Amino acid sequence: MKRDALEYHSRGRKGKIEIMPTKPCVTQRDLSLAYSPGVAEPCREIVQDAEAAYEYTAKGNLVGVITNGTAVLGLGNIGALAGKPVMEGKGVLFKRFADIDVFDIEVAEEDPDHFIETVKRLAPTFGGINLEDIKAPECFYIEERLKAELDIPVFHDDQHGTAIITSAALMNALELTDRRIDEAKVVFSGAGAAAISCAKLFLKLGVRRENLVMADKDGVVYRGRPHAMNPILEEMAADTPHRTLAEAMRGADVFVGLSAKGVVSQDMVRSMAPRAIVFALANPEPEITYEEAKAARPDILMGTGRSDFPNQINNVLGFPYIFRGALDVRARAINDEMKLAAVHALAALAKQDVPDQVLAAYSSKHLEYGPDYIIPKPFDPRALLCVAPAVAKAAMDSGVARAPIEDFGVYRERLEKVLGQVRGIMRFIINRAKREPKRVVFPEGDHEKILRASQILLDEQIAHPVLLGDSVRIREMADRLHLSLHGAEIVDMHRLEDRHRYAEGYFKLRARKGVTITDASRLMHQANYYGMMMLQNGEVDGLVSGLTFDYSETIRPALQIIGLREGRSIVAGLYMLVFKDRLLFLSDATVNFEPTAEQLAEIAAGCAATATFFGVTPRIAFLSFANFGGSKHPAAIKMKRATELTRALLPDVVVDGEMQADTAVHPGAADPYSFSAIQGDANVLIFPDLTSCNIAYKLLHRVGGAETAVGPILMGMAKPVNVLQHGADVDEIVSVTAITVSEAQRRPL
Repeated sequence: MKRDALEYHSRGRKGKIEIMPTKPCVTQRDLSLAYSPGVAEPCREIVQDAEAAYEYTAKGNLVGVITNGTAVLGLGNIGALAGKPVMEGKGVLFKRFADIDVFDIEVAEEDPDHFIETVKRLAPTFGGINLEDIKAPECFYIEERLKAELDIPVFHDDQHGTAIITSAALMNALELTDRRIDEAKVVFSGAGAAAISCAKLFLKLGVRRENLVMADKDGVVYRGRPHAMNPILEEMAADTPHRTLAEAMRGADVFVGLSAKGVVSQDMVRSMAPRAIVFALANPEPEITYEEAKAARPDILMGTGRSDFPNQINNVLGFPYIFRGALDVRARAINDEMKLAAVHALAALAKQDVPDQVLAAYSSKHLEYGPDYIIPKPFDPRALLCVAPAVAKAAMDSGVARAPIEDFGVYRERLEKVLGQVRGIMRFIINRAKREPKRVVFPEGDHEKILRASQILLDEQIAHPVLLGDSVRIREMADRLHLSLHGAEIVDMHRLEDRHRYAEGYFKLRARKGVTITDASRLMHQANYYGMMMLQNGEVDGLVSGLTFDYSETIRPALQIIGLREGRSIVAGLYMLVFKDRLLFLSDATVNFEPTAEQLAEIAAGCAATATFFGVTPRIAFLSFANFGGSKHPAAIKMKRATELTRALLPDVVVDGEMQADTAVHPGAADPYSFSAIQGDANVLIFPDLTSCNIAYKLLHRVGGAETAVGPILMGMAKPVNVLQHGADVDEIVSVTAITVSEAQRRPL
């Protein structure tokens, strides 16, 4: 994990973020508009009206993530510079979940007043400020001062983000355990920023002050405690005879842990009220593990901060969407009304029917509101659509919105475009595979990248790798790379019994196609043939190869041994390109040099099935150099014929052509062709030949702005076989393997 994390942050462009221009700056005219002399015009407008900054600059979608590094994760006061990776990561989450841009600012200043003055001087840059990883109790003073003195939202996520998600979970947990909030007895372990903010929000939701007890490392925070107190703790002090956490938990209805690993025992859980609610949220290890708590009291309703157990309470469900709603109405603040709106929106979302897309993304066959599902999943795309509008409306109703939303229907449509389904496509694929991991054989099992990918596949429970190669060499390499490979199977091809068995099987398949038993025995020394026979015999569920082999070296044995799927006459390769705002499927870039119209229709059908399998509604465009009969050249006529055949084959799918590439993907280019079913919104592109598709794929991947490229995905094989790009990186190997596992689960291609 350490090596992978360091490599993740250091490979390619260093860190996790970059700044990209949003306007062209190619010509002299562009430059004169972007900078001198044109830039003077928006400057003059802003001098006249400060609100014009939201119209002419990025301020309205820009959040400052600001820290002094005094309380970074569980690492403590490590300083501003060492906290920078966390702040960059926060920026990634803002962008990934809500399309909000971030400048991360690390301020080397521990004096609260000096820190406040620094942030105030930076504030004109931003539409909002997210304070992060600042120790208590200074964080309370800093936030209150900045909220009072600035006219943009200021939000300390360590406090309020956790409080909002925990409060939503609490509301549903109380409902499911038949409790009234004003009767529930609540105990907190921890008295830092998150715990105090949670407690305060609980009180606003209806928990009674006399029913809430807080404990820190010095015991219960009680009135008159003579030591380890400050004004914030004085405010939270309880009138109680309890002096220890164990005493406070006896008979309690709710436990919220925001403290440290292992501070709660099984006996303490047993002492709680029937059907108690336990939120053990210490990170990365909870106050008591899920297994221990459930073993002690099977009747408890439990949540943790971890993704590998039910009810993950994760603040990524809050801050991106809260800021999205606040920025979209140019809110002056994030107030209690907006926080409570987020709480109620998240609690309500958990009660809605969970769509298949979310189930697939979380390796689950069923999620239903109940004891094991009281809060939405962090990767649920609906959270943006629920929370941001609720926060925006609360800002309007409470009088802090400067740009009220006139039509929330239109606003939600805008959020849908911000979200898109392409953002989570790789997580969708990987988690779909995790539903039921399959055995996947790697003929290049002794390659370093394959071994590193295999460790990820094992750790993430995506697949069960079967590694072909010299077992001694694989073990030595794994030791050198500090990989355990626990759970992987290593198959040494030198085992004579298996090699003879596979040779005989191959000879039976190819005996009447010029192959002798001697030929078959010789071929079983080649890893791809050996691996294909394992797949053909059902000893593995899929095969991934091609990292070091030429494409033909993998596809030839696949066709000879595995063969075509029933009802298919050809195999084709599909590439999936993920862009910031769209997803494109391109075919065929790898197998068929000059496909006929009939073959192109079959390829299109396979592409449509693949797109549907990945949760995308296909819109198929057949590409040419001409638009809709504009040329009588045989190549254009072929694409027109392929379009007609595909329409007949897929009557319920949007299909059109022949058309030029820009007509297929750019609405402006499609304007003259209002009769077309494709109006610049195609997502499946069928090319007339391998040459054009391969060139287009390479260009789009390398210089066209694609965020992720996946493939080639082989369509039409009888069993799951996929070919890696020559020299693919570890992440690409993991992605292709996840696709292979998904194919093995359900053969849709």
